[in-house]
Amino acid sequence: MTPTDAPDRGLRRAVLIVAILNGAYFGVEFAVAVAIGSVSLLADSVDFLEDASVNLLIFFAVAWAARTRSLVGRGLAVLILVPAIATIWIAVAKILDPQPPEVGALSLAAAGALAINLLSAVLLVRHRHHAGSLPKAAWLSARNDALANVAIIAAALVTLVWSSGWPDIVVGIGIGLLNADAARAVWLAARAERPDAEGAEA
Repeated sequence: MTPTDAPDRGLRRAVLIVAILNGAYFGVEFAVAVAIGSVSLLADSVDFLEDASVNLLIFFAVAWAARTRSLVGRGLAVLILVPAIATIWIAVAKILDPQPPEVGALSLAAAGALAINLLSAVLLVRHRHHAGSLPKAAWLSARNDALANVAIIAAALVTLVWSSGWPDIVVGIGIGLLNADAARAVWLAARAERPDAEGAEA
């Protein structure tokens, strides 16, 4: 076993577990979001699906060559933008009819999502400085999702006082912007890795 085998094996195990958790909770959160008409929850559910895809890609890509990792890292950056764009699209539609979502279901679903994302962050925290853009993608996704869940819970509390759909809409747009910033960071990390890949092949 080479010195890099153990860290890579640990990373692959962690991202596989995170992928399964995210994929399973996507179905739960998506169903609740559709049932209560929540922009922020729907955006977060799409993000769970994106996170499951990202972590599965990392599971398979971590053993690939540096050039391939750089290309996959750029692909992940684009993938992270998908829920950001979807969130803005849904928010625009909701602005035309800003009805408040059901607060109890919103809070419970967001709390469950927060628990999943905190567990994911714990699993990934030791790998966040692993070389390359792929582990950075996994760590940023888990961190951003936990922050988003706290914001959704806060929006639910505000909705209890002010019965409006706007807190949910604003948080939904914020989740989209947070994912867009994560995409930028992963893209830059992938670009930084490319010269190393070319140098290794020279």
